[in-house]
Amino acid sequence: MPPKSKAATKPKATETTTTTNPTTITSQTASQPSEPTTVLERSQQRYEKTRPFEAARRQQGLSKLSKEDQKGWICDQLLHLTNRLPAASRSRLLGPKASKEIWWTINGTNSIVRGLKHKPEPHITWGTDRNGHDVGSYTIERFDERFRKRIALTALQVSSRVFRENVEREKRGFVDARSGREIIVTEREIDEEKVRRSKMAALKKELYGEITGKLAGSVEWEDVVPIPHEEPEGALAAIAYPAEYAEAMSYLRAVMTTKEYSPRCLRLTEHIISMNPAHYTVWLYRAANIFALGLSIPDEIEWLNEVALANLKNYQIWHHRHLLVEHYYPTISSDPDALAQFAKQERDFLIAILSEDTKNYHVWSYRSWLVGKLGMWEDEEELKSIEQLIDEDVRNNSAWSHRFFIVFSNPKYATPGKGATEKDERVPQELVDREVKYAQNKVYLAPQNQSPWNYMRGVLVKGRQHLASVQGFVEEFVVKLGEGEEEEDVKSTHALDLLAEIYAEKWDSDKADLCLRRLAEKWDRIRGGYWEWRRKCLTQTEKEKAVAVGEAEKGGEEVAAA
Repeated sequence: MPPKSKAATKPKATETTTTTNPTTITSQTASQPSEPTTVLERSQQRYEKTRPFEAARRQQGLSKLSKEDQKGWICDQLLHLTNRLPAASRSRLLGPKASKEIWWTINGTNSIVRGLKHKPEPHITWGTDRNGHDVGSYTIERFDERFRKRIALTALQVSSRVFRENVEREKRGFVDARSGREIIVTEREIDEEKVRRSKMAALKKELYGEITGKLAGSVEWEDVVPIPHEEPEGALAAIAYPAEYAEAMSYLRAVMTTKEYSPRCLRLTEHIISMNPAHYTVWLYRAANIFALGLSIPDEIEWLNEVALANLKNYQIWHHRHLLVEHYYPTISSDPDALAQFAKQERDFLIAILSEDTKNYHVWSYRSWLVGKLGMWEDEEELKSIEQLIDEDVRNNSAWSHRFFIVFSNPKYATPGKGATEKDERVPQELVDREVKYAQNKVYLAPQNQSPWNYMRGVLVKGRQHLASVQGFVEEFVVKLGEGEEEEDVKSTHALDLLAEIYAEKWDSDKADLCLRRLAEKWDRIRGGYWEWRRKCLTQTEKEKAVAVGEAEKGGEEVAAA
Protein backbone atom coordinates (compact mmCIF):
# COMPACT_ATOMS: atom_id res chain seq x y z
CA MET A 1 0.00 0.00 0.00
CA PRO A 2 1.31 3.48 -0.75
CA PRO A 3 1.98 5.70 2.28
CA LYS A 4 -0.62 8.23 3.32
CA SER A 5 -0.49 11.52 1.53
CA LYS A 6 1.42 14.28 3.28
CA ALA A 7 2.07 17.86 2.42
CA ALA A 8 4.73 18.35 -0.17
CA THR A 9 8.17 19.35 1.08
CA LYS A 10 8.56 23.10 1.21
CA PRO A 11 10.99 24.43 -1.33
CA LYS A 12 14.23 25.93 -0.15
CA ALA A 13 14.58 29.65 0.14
CA THR A 14 17.17 29.73 -2.64
CA GLU A 15 14.65 28.36 -5.18
CA THR A 16 12.75 31.04 -7.00
CA THR A 17 10.05 28.81 -8.58
CA THR A 18 7.70 26.79 -6.39
CA THR A 19 5.17 24.88 -8.52
CA THR A 20 4.42 21.47 -7.17
CA ASN A 21 0.69 21.25 -7.91
CA PRO A 22 -0.02 19.70 -11.31
CA THR A 23 -3.14 21.85 -11.55
CA THR A 24 -0.93 24.88 -11.39
CA ILE A 25 1.36 23.45 -14.07
CA THR A 26 -1.56 22.79 -16.33
CA SER A 27 -2.99 26.27 -15.85
CA GLN A 28 0.37 27.81 -16.62
CA THR A 29 1.10 25.77 -19.72
CA ALA A 30 -2.29 25.34 -21.36
CA SER A 31 -5.81 26.59 -21.18
CA GLN A 32 -8.60 24.45 -19.80
CA PRO A 33 -9.42 21.73 -22.42
CA SER A 34 -12.82 21.86 -24.06
CA GLU A 35 -15.42 19.13 -23.72
CA PRO A 36 -14.36 16.13 -25.88
CA THR A 37 -16.53 15.38 -28.93
CA THR A 38 -14.93 12.10 -30.05
CA VAL A 39 -13.72 8.98 -28.32
CA LEU A 40 -10.13 9.75 -29.27
CA GLU A 41 -10.26 13.25 -27.79
CA ARG A 42 -11.73 11.90 -24.55
CA SER A 43 -8.99 9.27 -24.29
CA GLN A 44 -6.27 11.80 -25.00
CA GLN A 45 -7.58 14.13 -22.31
CA ARG A 46 -7.67 11.27 -19.83
CA TYR A 47 -4.11 10.41 -20.75
CA GLU A 48 -3.01 14.00 -20.15
CA LYS A 49 -4.72 14.10 -16.76
CA THR A 50 -2.81 11.04 -15.58
CA ARG A 51 0.52 12.61 -16.64
CA PRO A 52 0.46 16.31 -15.75
CA PHE A 53 4.25 16.60 -15.49
CA GLU A 54 4.65 15.00 -18.93
CA ALA A 55 2.37 17.62 -20.48
CA ALA A 56 4.42 20.40 -18.86
CA ARG A 57 7.69 18.81 -19.97
CA ARG A 58 6.47 18.48 -23.53
CA GLN A 59 5.43 22.15 -23.70
CA GLN A 60 8.26 23.82 -21.69
CA GLY A 61 11.09 21.33 -21.86
CA LEU A 62 12.48 19.37 -18.92
CA SER A 63 15.30 21.81 -18.22
CA LYS A 64 12.91 24.72 -17.68
CA LEU A 65 10.88 22.96 -15.02
CA SER A 66 11.57 23.55 -11.36
CA LYS A 67 13.55 20.99 -9.41
CA GLU A 68 10.39 19.79 -7.69
CA ASP A 69 8.56 19.46 -11.04
CA GLN A 70 11.49 17.57 -12.53
CA LYS A 71 11.45 15.25 -9.56
CA GLY A 72 7.69 14.80 -9.95
CA TRP A 73 8.11 13.98 -13.65
CA ILE A 74 10.79 11.36 -12.89
CA CYS A 75 8.68 9.76 -10.15
CA ASP A 76 5.65 9.78 -12.44
CA GLN A 77 7.58 7.96 -15.20
CA LEU A 78 9.03 5.42 -12.79
CA LEU A 79 5.62 4.75 -11.27
CA HIS A 80 3.92 4.09 -14.62
CA LEU A 81 6.85 1.95 -15.71
CA THR A 82 6.93 -0.21 -12.62
CA ASN A 83 3.14 -0.60 -12.53
CA ARG A 84 3.42 -2.66 -15.72
CA LEU A 85 5.74 -5.16 -14.02
CA PRO A 86 4.90 -8.08 -11.73
CA ALA A 87 5.21 -7.40 -8.00
CA ALA A 88 8.39 -9.50 -7.67
CA SER A 89 10.12 -7.66 -10.51
CA ARG A 90 8.94 -4.33 -9.14
CA SER A 91 10.50 -4.99 -5.72
CA ARG A 92 13.79 -5.96 -7.31
CA LEU A 93 13.87 -2.84 -9.47
CA LEU A 94 13.06 -0.41 -6.66
CA GLY A 95 14.09 -0.84 -3.08
CA PRO A 96 11.79 0.05 -0.15
CA LYS A 97 13.38 3.45 0.33
CA ALA A 98 13.11 4.43 -3.36
CA SER A 99 9.56 3.18 -3.54
CA LYS A 100 8.56 5.17 -0.46
CA GLU A 101 10.16 8.31 -1.89
CA ILE A 102 8.29 7.90 -5.17
CA TRP A 103 4.94 7.45 -3.44
CA TRP A 104 5.65 10.39 -1.13
CA THR A 105 6.21 12.65 -4.12
CA ILE A 106 3.24 11.39 -6.13
CA ASN A 107 0.84 11.71 -3.20
CA GLY A 108 2.08 15.21 -2.63
CA THR A 109 1.13 16.21 -6.22
CA ASN A 110 -2.28 14.50 -6.12
CA SER A 111 -1.44 12.80 -9.46
CA ILE A 112 -3.68 10.05 -10.81
CA VAL A 113 -1.76 6.80 -10.63
CA ARG A 114 -3.98 4.43 -12.61
CA GLY A 115 -3.98 5.91 -16.10
CA LEU A 116 -3.73 4.81 -19.71
CA LYS A 117 -0.51 2.96 -20.47
CA HIS A 118 -0.10 4.38 -23.98
CA LYS A 119 -1.01 7.64 -25.56
CA PRO A 120 -4.10 7.19 -27.74
CA GLU A 121 -3.31 7.33 -31.45
CA PRO A 122 -5.69 7.47 -34.47
CA HIS A 123 -6.38 4.09 -36.16
CA ILE A 124 -4.30 2.29 -33.50
CA THR A 125 -5.93 2.58 -30.09
CA TRP A 126 -9.51 1.83 -31.12
CA GLY A 127 -8.94 0.21 -34.48
CA THR A 128 -11.14 0.56 -37.55
CA ASP A 129 -14.70 -0.39 -38.31
CA ARG A 130 -15.95 -2.51 -41.25
CA ASN A 131 -15.64 0.49 -43.59
CA GLY A 132 -12.06 1.24 -42.58
CA HIS A 133 -12.99 4.29 -40.51
CA ASP A 134 -11.19 5.01 -37.26
CA VAL A 135 -13.43 4.05 -34.34
CA GLY A 136 -11.70 6.78 -32.33
CA SER A 137 -13.32 9.35 -34.63
CA TYR A 138 -16.79 8.22 -33.49
CA THR A 139 -18.81 10.59 -31.39
CA ILE A 140 -19.20 9.46 -27.82
CA GLU A 141 -22.89 8.69 -28.38
CA ARG A 142 -22.14 6.63 -31.48
CA PHE A 143 -19.35 4.79 -29.69
CA ASP A 144 -21.62 3.98 -26.75
CA GLU A 145 -24.17 2.54 -29.18
CA ARG A 146 -21.47 0.41 -30.79
CA PHE A 147 -20.36 -0.73 -27.35
CA ARG A 148 -23.90 -1.81 -26.47
CA LYS A 149 -24.13 -3.84 -29.69
CA ARG A 150 -20.84 -5.57 -28.87
CA ILE A 151 -22.20 -6.46 -25.45
CA ALA A 152 -25.36 -7.83 -27.09
CA LEU A 153 -23.26 -9.89 -29.51
CA THR A 154 -21.18 -11.28 -26.66
CA ALA A 155 -24.32 -12.27 -24.76
CA LEU A 156 -25.69 -14.05 -27.84
CA GLN A 157 -22.40 -15.85 -28.37
CA VAL A 158 -22.42 -17.08 -24.77
CA SER A 159 -25.96 -18.40 -25.16
CA SER A 160 -25.05 -20.03 -28.45
CA ARG A 161 -22.05 -21.72 -26.84
CA VAL A 162 -24.29 -23.10 -24.11
CA PHE A 163 -26.64 -24.48 -26.79
CA ARG A 164 -23.76 -26.18 -28.61
CA GLU A 165 -22.53 -27.70 -25.38
CA ASN A 166 -26.01 -29.11 -24.73
CA VAL A 167 -26.08 -30.60 -28.21
CA GLU A 168 -22.80 -32.38 -27.53
CA ARG A 169 -24.06 -33.57 -24.15
CA GLU A 170 -27.20 -34.94 -25.76
CA LYS A 171 -25.10 -36.93 -28.23
CA ARG A 172 -23.07 -38.43 -25.38
CA GLY A 173 -26.16 -39.23 -23.30
CA PHE A 174 -25.11 -36.79 -20.57
CA VAL A 175 -27.25 -36.82 -17.40
CA ASP A 176 -27.97 -33.56 -15.60
CA ALA A 177 -26.61 -33.82 -12.04
CA ARG A 178 -29.43 -31.69 -10.61
CA SER A 179 -32.48 -33.25 -12.22
CA GLY A 180 -31.05 -36.72 -12.92
CA ARG A 181 -32.44 -36.59 -16.45
CA GLU A 182 -30.67 -36.87 -19.78
CA ILE A 183 -29.97 -33.63 -21.60
CA ILE A 184 -32.45 -33.26 -24.48
CA VAL A 185 -32.38 -30.35 -26.91
CA THR A 186 -35.98 -29.42 -27.67
CA GLU A 187 -37.40 -28.05 -30.91
CA ARG A 188 -38.07 -24.77 -29.14
CA GLU A 189 -34.40 -24.46 -28.20
CA ILE A 190 -33.41 -25.20 -31.80
CA ASP A 191 -35.76 -22.49 -33.06
CA GLU A 192 -34.37 -20.06 -30.50
CA GLU A 193 -30.84 -20.87 -31.66
CA LYS A 194 -31.81 -20.19 -35.27
CA VAL A 195 -33.13 -16.77 -34.27
CA ARG A 196 -30.06 -16.17 -32.13
CA ARG A 197 -27.69 -17.00 -34.99
CA SER A 198 -29.59 -14.72 -37.31
CA LYS A 199 -29.13 -11.86 -34.85
CA MET A 200 -25.45 -12.73 -34.39
CA ALA A 201 -24.89 -12.69 -38.15
CA ALA A 202 -26.59 -9.29 -38.44
CA LEU A 203 -24.49 -7.82 -35.60
CA LYS A 204 -21.23 -9.23 -37.00
CA LYS A 205 -21.98 -7.76 -40.38
CA GLU A 206 -22.88 -4.38 -38.88
CA LEU A 207 -19.95 -4.20 -36.49
CA TYR A 208 -17.14 -5.88 -38.40
CA GLY A 209 -18.37 -6.40 -41.93
CA GLU A 210 -18.13 -10.12 -41.34
CA ILE A 211 -20.56 -12.13 -43.45
CA THR A 212 -21.59 -15.39 -41.82
CA GLY A 213 -22.34 -18.00 -44.44
CA LYS A 214 -25.56 -19.94 -44.75
CA LEU A 215 -23.95 -23.15 -43.53
CA ALA A 216 -21.86 -21.62 -40.74
CA GLY A 217 -25.01 -20.13 -39.28
CA SER A 218 -26.98 -23.38 -39.56
CA VAL A 219 -27.58 -25.61 -36.58
CA GLU A 220 -27.57 -28.62 -38.91
CA TRP A 221 -23.88 -28.18 -39.73
CA GLU A 222 -22.79 -27.40 -36.17
CA ASP A 223 -20.68 -30.55 -35.84
CA VAL A 224 -18.73 -30.11 -39.09
CA VAL A 225 -15.38 -28.33 -39.18
CA PRO A 226 -15.05 -26.91 -42.70
CA ILE A 227 -11.85 -27.38 -44.69
CA PRO A 228 -11.19 -24.16 -46.64
CA HIS A 229 -9.35 -24.09 -49.93
CA GLU A 230 -5.81 -22.78 -49.69
CA GLU A 231 -4.16 -21.29 -52.74
CA PRO A 232 -0.43 -22.04 -53.15
CA GLU A 233 1.85 -19.34 -51.84
CA GLY A 234 2.63 -16.83 -54.55
CA ALA A 235 -0.08 -18.12 -56.91
CA LEU A 236 -0.07 -16.10 -60.12
CA ALA A 237 -3.79 -16.37 -60.74
CA ALA A 238 -5.62 -17.10 -57.51
CA ILE A 239 -9.31 -17.74 -58.13
CA ALA A 240 -11.65 -15.27 -56.44
CA TYR A 241 -14.42 -17.67 -55.43
CA PRO A 242 -17.70 -16.11 -54.26
CA ALA A 243 -18.00 -16.31 -50.47
CA GLU A 244 -21.09 -18.54 -50.56
CA TYR A 245 -19.48 -20.99 -52.98
CA ALA A 246 -16.18 -21.09 -51.08
CA GLU A 247 -18.04 -21.83 -47.84
CA ALA A 248 -20.09 -24.62 -49.40
CA MET A 249 -16.99 -26.23 -50.90
CA SER A 250 -15.19 -26.09 -47.55
CA TYR A 251 -18.03 -28.09 -45.97
CA LEU A 252 -18.06 -30.48 -48.92
CA ARG A 253 -14.36 -31.24 -48.41
CA ALA A 254 -15.05 -31.94 -44.74
CA VAL A 255 -17.87 -34.45 -45.31
CA MET A 256 -16.06 -36.10 -48.21
CA THR A 257 -12.99 -36.55 -46.01
CA THR A 258 -15.06 -38.40 -43.41
CA LYS A 259 -17.02 -40.26 -46.14
CA GLU A 260 -20.33 -39.11 -44.76
CA TYR A 261 -23.44 -40.08 -46.73
CA SER A 262 -26.57 -38.42 -45.40
CA PRO A 263 -29.58 -36.34 -46.44
CA ARG A 264 -27.79 -33.14 -45.46
CA CYS A 265 -24.88 -34.07 -47.75
CA LEU A 266 -27.35 -34.58 -50.57
CA ARG A 267 -28.78 -31.12 -49.91
CA LEU A 268 -25.26 -29.71 -49.87
CA THR A 269 -24.53 -31.14 -53.32
CA GLU A 270 -27.74 -29.63 -54.64
CA HIS A 271 -26.71 -26.27 -53.18
CA ILE A 272 -23.30 -26.40 -54.87
CA ILE A 273 -24.73 -27.64 -58.18
CA SER A 274 -27.10 -24.66 -58.21
CA MET A 275 -23.99 -22.44 -58.19
CA ASN A 276 -21.70 -24.56 -60.37
CA PRO A 277 -23.46 -27.35 -62.31
CA ALA A 278 -20.21 -28.31 -64.06
CA HIS A 279 -18.45 -29.49 -60.87
CA TYR A 280 -17.68 -33.11 -61.74
CA THR A 281 -16.62 -34.14 -58.21
CA VAL A 282 -19.87 -32.89 -56.69
CA TRP A 283 -21.90 -34.98 -59.13
CA LEU A 284 -19.90 -38.10 -58.27
CA TYR A 285 -20.38 -37.48 -54.55
CA ARG A 286 -24.10 -36.93 -55.08
CA ALA A 287 -24.40 -40.26 -56.88
CA ALA A 288 -22.50 -41.98 -54.05
CA ASN A 289 -24.97 -40.51 -51.51
CA ILE A 290 -27.98 -41.67 -53.51
CA PHE A 291 -26.65 -45.21 -53.80
CA ALA A 292 -25.52 -45.39 -50.17
CA LEU A 293 -28.87 -44.12 -48.85
CA GLY A 294 -30.88 -46.32 -51.20
CA LEU A 295 -32.90 -43.39 -52.52
CA SER A 296 -35.38 -43.61 -55.39
CA ILE A 297 -33.64 -43.41 -58.76
CA PRO A 298 -36.80 -42.23 -60.60
CA ASP A 299 -37.15 -39.38 -58.09
CA GLU A 300 -33.54 -38.36 -58.68
CA ILE A 301 -34.03 -38.50 -62.45
CA GLU A 302 -37.12 -36.31 -62.14
CA TRP A 303 -35.07 -33.73 -60.23
CA LEU A 304 -32.27 -34.09 -62.76
CA ASN A 305 -34.61 -33.31 -65.65
CA GLU A 306 -35.14 -29.78 -64.36
CA VAL A 307 -31.42 -29.24 -63.91
CA ALA A 308 -30.69 -30.55 -67.42
CA LEU A 309 -33.25 -28.23 -69.02
CA ALA A 310 -31.63 -25.29 -67.25
CA ASN A 311 -28.10 -26.33 -68.32
CA LEU A 312 -28.36 -27.66 -71.87
CA LYS A 313 -24.62 -27.85 -72.62
CA ASN A 314 -23.55 -29.48 -69.37
CA TYR A 315 -21.78 -32.84 -69.79
CA GLN A 316 -21.61 -33.78 -66.09
CA ILE A 317 -25.42 -33.97 -65.90
CA TRP A 318 -25.49 -36.72 -68.53
CA HIS A 319 -22.71 -38.70 -66.91
CA HIS A 320 -24.69 -38.57 -63.66
CA ARG A 321 -27.77 -39.80 -65.53
CA HIS A 322 -25.67 -42.59 -67.02
CA LEU A 323 -24.64 -43.74 -63.52
CA LEU A 324 -28.24 -43.61 -62.30
CA VAL A 325 -29.52 -45.77 -65.17
CA GLU A 326 -26.67 -48.27 -64.70
CA HIS A 327 -27.63 -48.59 -61.04
CA TYR A 328 -31.37 -48.75 -61.72
CA TYR A 329 -31.32 -51.15 -64.69
CA PRO A 330 -30.78 -54.41 -62.71
CA THR A 331 -33.96 -53.72 -60.73
CA ILE A 332 -36.17 -53.58 -63.85
CA SER A 333 -34.28 -55.73 -66.38
CA SER A 334 -36.41 -58.81 -65.61
CA ASP A 335 -39.70 -56.91 -65.95
CA PRO A 336 -40.48 -56.12 -69.64
CA ASP A 337 -43.33 -53.78 -68.75
CA ALA A 338 -41.25 -51.76 -66.31
CA LEU A 339 -38.40 -51.65 -68.81
CA ALA A 340 -40.70 -50.42 -71.60
CA GLN A 341 -42.21 -47.81 -69.30
CA PHE A 342 -38.81 -46.50 -68.26
CA ALA A 343 -37.66 -46.41 -71.90
CA LYS A 344 -40.73 -44.35 -72.81
CA GLN A 345 -40.12 -41.90 -69.97
CA GLU A 346 -36.52 -41.42 -71.03
CA ARG A 347 -37.44 -41.01 -74.68
CA ASP A 348 -40.12 -38.44 -73.85
CA PHE A 349 -37.62 -36.38 -71.89
CA LEU A 350 -34.98 -36.66 -74.61
CA ILE A 351 -37.51 -35.46 -77.17
CA ALA A 352 -38.33 -32.51 -74.89
CA ILE A 353 -34.72 -31.47 -74.39
CA LEU A 354 -33.84 -31.95 -78.06
CA SER A 355 -36.67 -29.58 -78.91
CA GLU A 356 -34.56 -26.95 -77.11
CA ASP A 357 -31.31 -27.92 -78.84
CA THR A 358 -31.73 -30.46 -81.64
CA LYS A 359 -28.00 -31.00 -82.12
CA ASN A 360 -26.88 -31.33 -78.51
CA TYR A 361 -23.94 -33.72 -78.67
CA HIS A 362 -24.21 -34.84 -75.04
CA VAL A 363 -27.88 -35.74 -75.41
CA TRP A 364 -27.31 -37.72 -78.61
CA SER A 365 -24.38 -39.60 -77.06
CA TYR A 366 -26.52 -40.55 -74.08
CA ARG A 367 -29.40 -41.55 -76.36
CA SER A 368 -27.20 -43.91 -78.38
CA TRP A 369 -25.93 -45.51 -75.18
CA LEU A 370 -29.49 -45.79 -73.82
CA VAL A 371 -30.69 -47.66 -76.94
CA GLY A 372 -28.04 -50.30 -76.39
CA LYS A 373 -28.53 -50.46 -72.63
CA LEU A 374 -32.30 -50.88 -72.72
CA GLY A 375 -32.35 -52.90 -75.94
CA MET A 376 -34.47 -50.42 -77.87
CA TRP A 377 -33.37 -51.69 -81.30
CA GLU A 378 -36.83 -52.95 -82.26
CA ASP A 379 -38.68 -50.07 -80.62
CA GLU A 380 -40.80 -48.55 -83.36
CA GLU A 381 -41.43 -45.42 -81.31
CA GLU A 382 -37.70 -44.74 -81.19
CA LEU A 383 -37.45 -44.88 -84.97
CA LYS A 384 -40.60 -42.77 -85.40
CA SER A 385 -39.27 -40.08 -83.10
CA ILE A 386 -36.10 -39.86 -85.20
CA GLU A 387 -38.14 -39.66 -88.39
CA GLN A 388 -40.11 -36.80 -86.86
CA LEU A 389 -36.91 -34.90 -86.09
CA ILE A 390 -35.71 -35.40 -89.68
CA ASP A 391 -39.08 -34.26 -91.01
CA GLU A 392 -38.79 -31.12 -88.92
CA ASP A 393 -35.21 -30.47 -90.05
CA VAL A 394 -33.92 -32.62 -92.89
CA ARG A 395 -30.44 -31.17 -92.32
CA ASN A 396 -30.20 -32.53 -88.75
CA ASN A 397 -27.00 -34.58 -89.07
CA SER A 398 -27.35 -35.86 -85.51
CA ALA A 399 -30.75 -37.39 -86.24
CA TRP A 400 -29.44 -39.03 -89.43
CA SER A 401 -26.48 -40.50 -87.51
CA HIS A 402 -28.74 -41.88 -84.78
CA ARG A 403 -31.02 -43.48 -87.37
CA PHE A 404 -28.04 -45.20 -88.98
CA PHE A 405 -26.93 -46.40 -85.55
CA ILE A 406 -30.24 -47.95 -84.49
CA VAL A 407 -30.83 -49.52 -87.92
CA PHE A 408 -27.43 -51.02 -88.63
CA SER A 409 -26.15 -51.72 -85.10
CA ASN A 410 -29.07 -53.96 -84.21
CA PRO A 411 -27.56 -57.19 -82.80
CA LYS A 412 -30.30 -59.10 -84.59
CA TYR A 413 -28.46 -58.81 -87.89
CA ALA A 414 -25.28 -56.77 -87.21
CA THR A 415 -21.99 -58.65 -87.11
CA PRO A 416 -20.18 -57.96 -83.79
CA GLY A 417 -17.00 -55.98 -84.27
CA LYS A 418 -17.94 -54.56 -87.66
CA GLY A 419 -17.31 -50.84 -88.03
CA ALA A 420 -19.98 -48.39 -89.11
CA THR A 421 -18.49 -48.06 -92.62
CA GLU A 422 -17.64 -51.73 -93.12
CA LYS A 423 -19.61 -54.12 -95.28
CA ASP A 424 -21.77 -56.52 -93.32
CA GLU A 425 -23.01 -59.72 -94.95
CA ARG A 426 -25.73 -60.18 -92.33
CA VAL A 427 -27.64 -57.01 -93.23
CA PRO A 428 -30.88 -58.02 -95.06
CA GLN A 429 -31.38 -56.74 -98.58
CA GLU A 430 -34.89 -55.52 -97.84
CA LEU A 431 -33.50 -53.35 -95.05
CA VAL A 432 -30.95 -51.83 -97.41
CA ASP A 433 -33.63 -51.14 -100.04
CA ARG A 434 -35.87 -49.52 -97.41
CA GLU A 435 -33.19 -47.17 -96.15
CA VAL A 436 -31.99 -46.24 -99.64
CA LYS A 437 -35.53 -45.34 -100.60
CA TYR A 438 -35.95 -43.31 -97.40
CA ALA A 439 -32.80 -41.32 -98.12
CA GLN A 440 -33.80 -40.69 -101.75
CA ASN A 441 -37.15 -39.29 -100.67
CA LYS A 442 -35.37 -36.84 -98.37
CA VAL A 443 -32.99 -35.82 -101.15
CA TYR A 444 -35.92 -34.60 -103.19
CA LEU A 445 -36.81 -32.22 -100.35
CA ALA A 446 -33.40 -30.53 -100.34
CA PRO A 447 -31.05 -31.77 -103.11
CA GLN A 448 -28.15 -29.67 -101.84
CA ASN A 449 -28.43 -31.12 -98.32
CA GLN A 450 -25.44 -33.41 -97.74
CA SER A 451 -26.99 -35.52 -94.94
CA PRO A 452 -29.23 -37.86 -97.01
CA TRP A 453 -26.53 -38.28 -99.68
CA ASN A 454 -24.01 -39.42 -97.05
CA TYR A 455 -26.63 -41.64 -95.45
CA MET A 456 -27.44 -43.33 -98.76
CA ARG A 457 -23.76 -43.86 -99.50
CA GLY A 458 -23.26 -45.43 -96.03
CA VAL A 459 -26.27 -47.72 -96.53
CA LEU A 460 -24.93 -48.97 -99.87
CA VAL A 461 -21.51 -49.72 -98.36
CA LYS A 462 -23.00 -51.46 -95.33
CA GLY A 463 -25.31 -53.52 -97.55
CA ARG A 464 -22.53 -54.54 -99.98
CA GLN A 465 -24.17 -52.66 -102.85
CA HIS A 466 -22.34 -50.99 -105.72
CA LEU A 467 -22.71 -47.24 -105.94
CA ALA A 468 -23.75 -47.75 -109.54
CA SER A 469 -27.00 -49.26 -108.28
CA VAL A 470 -28.31 -45.71 -107.71
CA GLN A 471 -26.81 -44.16 -110.87
CA GLY A 472 -30.21 -43.54 -112.41
CA PHE A 473 -31.37 -41.65 -109.34
CA VAL A 474 -28.19 -39.59 -109.17
CA GLU A 475 -28.35 -38.59 -112.83
CA GLU A 476 -31.71 -36.93 -112.18
CA PHE A 477 -29.78 -34.11 -110.52
CA VAL A 478 -27.06 -33.79 -113.20
CA VAL A 479 -28.29 -32.74 -116.67
CA LYS A 480 -26.18 -32.51 -119.86
CA LEU A 481 -22.85 -32.40 -118.09
CA GLY A 482 -20.07 -30.98 -120.28
CA GLU A 483 -22.41 -30.05 -123.15
CA GLY A 484 -22.02 -26.31 -122.74
CA GLU A 485 -22.57 -23.63 -120.14
CA GLU A 486 -26.15 -23.02 -121.22
CA GLU A 487 -27.31 -26.63 -121.37
CA GLU A 488 -25.48 -27.98 -118.32
CA ASP A 489 -27.54 -28.04 -115.12
CA VAL A 490 -26.44 -29.46 -111.77
CA LYS A 491 -29.08 -29.39 -109.01
CA SER A 492 -26.78 -30.91 -106.40
CA THR A 493 -23.00 -30.82 -106.10
CA HIS A 494 -23.27 -33.89 -103.85
CA ALA A 495 -24.91 -35.76 -106.73
CA LEU A 496 -22.06 -34.76 -109.06
CA ASP A 497 -19.53 -35.93 -106.48
CA LEU A 498 -21.28 -39.29 -106.12
CA LEU A 499 -21.54 -39.61 -109.89
CA ALA A 500 -17.76 -39.18 -110.12
CA GLU A 501 -17.34 -42.09 -107.72
CA ILE A 502 -19.80 -44.20 -109.70
CA TYR A 503 -17.86 -43.64 -112.93
CA ALA A 504 -14.58 -44.38 -111.12
CA GLU A 505 -16.10 -47.58 -109.76
CA LYS A 506 -16.99 -48.53 -113.36
CA TRP A 507 -13.43 -47.65 -114.50
CA ASP A 508 -14.73 -44.80 -116.67
CA SER A 509 -12.02 -42.34 -115.74
CA ASP A 510 -12.85 -39.78 -118.42
CA LYS A 511 -16.38 -39.20 -117.16
CA ALA A 512 -15.21 -39.30 -113.56
CA ASP A 513 -12.59 -36.66 -114.38
CA LEU A 514 -15.23 -34.54 -116.13
CA CYS A 515 -17.40 -34.57 -113.00
CA LEU A 516 -14.54 -33.49 -110.77
CA ARG A 517 -13.31 -30.87 -113.23
CA ARG A 518 -16.74 -29.23 -113.52
CA LEU A 519 -17.00 -29.13 -109.74
CA ALA A 520 -13.73 -27.25 -109.58
CA GLU A 521 -14.47 -24.96 -112.51
CA LYS A 522 -18.08 -23.97 -111.83
CA TRP A 523 -20.25 -25.78 -109.35
CA ASP A 524 -18.03 -25.80 -106.22
CA ARG A 525 -15.20 -23.37 -106.85
CA ILE A 526 -14.63 -22.68 -103.15
CA ARG A 527 -13.25 -26.23 -102.82
CA GLY A 528 -11.45 -26.21 -106.13
CA GLY A 529 -8.21 -27.38 -104.58
CA TYR A 530 -9.91 -30.43 -103.12
CA TRP A 531 -11.45 -31.41 -106.44
CA GLU A 532 -8.11 -31.03 -108.23
CA TRP A 533 -6.55 -33.33 -105.63
CA ARG A 534 -9.30 -35.84 -106.33
CA ARG A 535 -8.50 -35.64 -110.06
CA LYS A 536 -4.84 -36.45 -109.32
CA CYS A 537 -5.92 -39.41 -107.24
CA LEU A 538 -8.08 -40.55 -110.15
CA THR A 539 -5.07 -40.39 -112.50
CA GLN A 540 -2.99 -42.40 -110.07
CA THR A 541 -5.74 -45.00 -109.86
CA GLU A 542 -5.82 -45.19 -113.68
CA LYS A 543 -2.08 -45.87 -113.79
CA GLU A 544 -2.41 -48.61 -111.20
CA LYS A 545 -5.21 -50.10 -113.26
CA ALA A 546 -3.04 -50.07 -116.42
CA VAL A 547 -0.23 -51.81 -114.58
CA ALA A 548 -2.63 -54.42 -113.25
CA VAL A 549 -4.08 -55.04 -116.71
CA GLY A 550 -0.60 -55.32 -118.26
CA GLU A 551 0.49 -57.86 -115.67
CA ALA A 552 -2.70 -59.83 -116.22
CA GLU A 553 -2.18 -59.90 -119.99
CA LYS A 554 1.46 -60.93 -119.58
CA GLY A 555 0.43 -63.70 -117.26
CA GLY A 556 -2.12 -64.91 -119.79
CA GLU A 557 0.44 -65.03 -122.58
CA GLU A 558 2.82 -67.08 -120.43
CA VAL A 559 0.07 -69.53 -119.63
CA ALA A 560 -0.84 -69.86 -123.34
CA ALA A 561 2.81 -70.44 -124.31
CA ALA A 562 3.11 -73.17 -121.73
